[in-house]
Amino acid sequence: MTHPWSKRSGSRLGGLGAVGALLLATVAQAALPSTAVGSTAPDEGDPRLEGALLLDATQVKAGGDFRVGVRLRLDPEWHVYWKNPGDSGLATDVAWDAPGIAVGDLRWPFPSTFRTPDGFITTHGYHDEVLLFAPAHVSDKATGTLTVSTAVDALACKVHCIPAQLVLSRTVPVGPETVPDAEFAPLFDAAQAQVPVPAGAQGAPRVSLALDGTSLTAGKPFTGTLSVTTADGKPFAGNVEDDFFVPGRIAGVDSVTLKRKGPGTFALEGQASSVVPKSEPRLTGALRLGTKATGFTAVDVDTALAPVVAAAGAPVAGADPLKVPSVKDALGKVKPAVAAAPVAAEAPMGLGLALLFAFLGGALLNLMPCVFPVLAIKAYGFTRMVAEEKGKVAPHAAAYAGGILATMLLLAGAVLAVRAGGNSVGWGFQFQEPLFVAGVSAVVVAFALNLFGVYTLGTDGTALAGKVDQSHGLLRSAGEGVLAVVLATPCSAPLLGTAVGFAFAAGAATVVAVFVALGLGLALPFCLLVLVPGLAKKLPKPGMWMERGKQFLGFALLGTTVWLVWVMGGLAGVDGMARLLAFLIAVGLGTWLYGQSQGLEGGRRGVTVALAVLVLVGAGAVALRFEEAQASLETRGAVASSHGGSQPWDEAAVTAALAAGQPVFVDFTADWCLTCKFNERTVLSRDDVRQAFLKHNVAFFVADWTRRDARITTKLAEHGRAGVPMYLVLSPGAPDKPEVLNELLTADSVIQAVQRAAECGSPLKGGSVVCARP
Repeated sequence: MTHPWSKRSGSRLGGLGAVGALLLATVAQAALPSTAVGSTAPDEGDPRLEGALLLDATQVKAGGDFRVGVRLRLDPEWHVYWKNPGDSGLATDVAWDAPGIAVGDLRWPFPSTFRTPDGFITTHGYHDEVLLFAPAHVSDKATGTLTVSTAVDALACKVHCIPAQLVLSRTVPVGPETVPDAEFAPLFDAAQAQVPVPAGAQGAPRVSLALDGTSLTAGKPFTGTLSVTTADGKPFAGNVEDDFFVPGRIAGVDSVTLKRKGPGTFALEGQASSVVPKSEPRLTGALRLGTKATGFTAVDVDTALAPVVAAAGAPVAGADPLKVPSVKDALGKVKPAVAAAPVAAEAPMGLGLALLFAFLGGALLNLMPCVFPVLAIKAYGFTRMVAEEKGKVAPHAAAYAGGILATMLLLAGAVLAVRAGGNSVGWGFQFQEPLFVAGVSAVVVAFALNLFGVYTLGTDGTALAGKVDQSHGLLRSAGEGVLAVVLATPCSAPLLGTAVGFAFAAGAATVVAVFVALGLGLALPFCLLVLVPGLAKKLPKPGMWMERGKQFLGFALLGTTVWLVWVMGGLAGVDGMARLLAFLIAVGLGTWLYGQSQGLEGGRRGVTVALAVLVLVGAGAVALRFEEAQASLETRGAVASSHGGSQPWDEAAVTAALAAGQPVFVDFTADWCLTCKFNERTVLSRDDVRQAFLKHNVAFFVADWTRRDARITTKLAEHGRAGVPMYLVLSPGAPDKPEVLNELLTADSVIQAVQRAAECGSPLKGGSVVCARP
């Protein structure tokens, strides 16, 4: 993407003037708190975008008004996007967090228009510098000091594009009066002068639209005339410059342009989209009247167009295809999700059913590959205790269950804390953090080395033949319960996704109750060993196989470590994997040193333990710097998938595919989700499934949740899910009624689902059609 620099070359500073402006800008930037400035979009080691959180007041009063804004400065020939980016790009997003302050809608100055050299792609945005701001109102009860924070998510582009994120914050004192900031208030005033004013507002020009027809036809062009008059009713007689109109996002309209026709009149040309919208579209956008010489007046256009009627064969958004109504259709309807975060009152199930699903889902987690190594280790431990320490089986089972429940309660508390901070979370969300993955990997390796006999937990080398310290043994059982929960979170067993999704959308008490039920289900197998008389006697008799089996289970845990290293690769790339492996070597050395200390006494033992701690802390400080690895990881343009022909999930792309008559399959997955990978390897990569996709011309999308993505979190919540996997099948004939498949896929279920979606898109081929799974 390139800039039309020749259009604005006269406005650029040169020579000493540019140096002076740069020095002034640097001084002004330095006067801001360090938390209020930042740089992002690194390219060849150089950040291409700098941001600053600005206020137009140095002090505010309770009940008073002021303005908050984010100033973005870009390197030459780089730009960010307007609220409607155009043919490509991503709208800049600015989110506010200001307790005690109500922040209004973002104000967008009139944007520039950018075109590729061939003129094929047109986008809208800002170059050099822009101040995006919003009005703010202070609470009547505000006192002391208020904190204003903002998160900016943008796309900085030149020929290539780099995602840009900033998190900025600063404070402002509350006093008897609002004191304007003499330095920054003029910047807000200048930006305000560039913001389009509503057409017809006091003193603003008025606009009216006359179409050359009473309706728009889907997929067809349309024309009309836009008339502009001054505030006193006279036709606008001034001139306009190029790119004087920037359209907004208009549902039901693919493109619209304006060309000057005469005094106060502009010829309108547009193209209706092939899908009929649910409501009558409106012409929206920013219109800039005047020239640089005479001065500009920007007007916010928002006027009705005309109803859109379907052309022959055109799909209608939200409309059912023509078919004979049936009971199966009524039962098969899937309620469309309309809220990003459903409230408990709209949850798809009651609390009792959610608790039952959570309990059964927790029990099924024991069979998932995430948890099975720990399950096997605990089974070995119980076999030994039944033979050697019959009286301690119940306390160990209670400790194991207690470790599970305590960890579940901590996890529920973390969910509630993060959600209270305004963020969306999902089941397994902690595996999106590299440091957490590194910590779990270290624990798993340490457990494996313990099984190999490198060190012992709670006893020294001379006590192995003697009595076992019961408190330390119980502590180990509790630790195994903790590890079971930690390793369980990447899995989503059948029944679990819906139950946890219900909890995440409900109140705090429900969240805790569902997590407790989940923990009880996870602990169920070992509780049965204690509660069911005679069941423990059916365990195998002890022997040499137990020592061999213990060592074999150590290799099973190391297999889990391989998966965790792979997860790290998805989070932080090859560099992150190398850092994790280096840290795990240090963990091995540290645990070996600890094992050596168990055979020593006095000061020598203390020195060896201290050396082990020093190795772990030093290695962690050097190796666990994953932010550097993530910064070097290139933005993935496409999601890696074992199923060929997939493309990254995007709502606009899904809509376009449905509009083109294609059934759509969306795979919500993550690298750390073993259930997802199992489905991909055993079902989605099968030849018969691929052939079904080709036969029905299915558009395959992958929504990758390996790293945080608020859009995917929101979409999961819309369907009552809190984690992956989730599979959606959408039909062009009923795009608002997606079919949600089971977490554990089968080839038949996928093939039949895409066949139903294809038939629903072509209802004239054969009578009654089921557009959603009964």
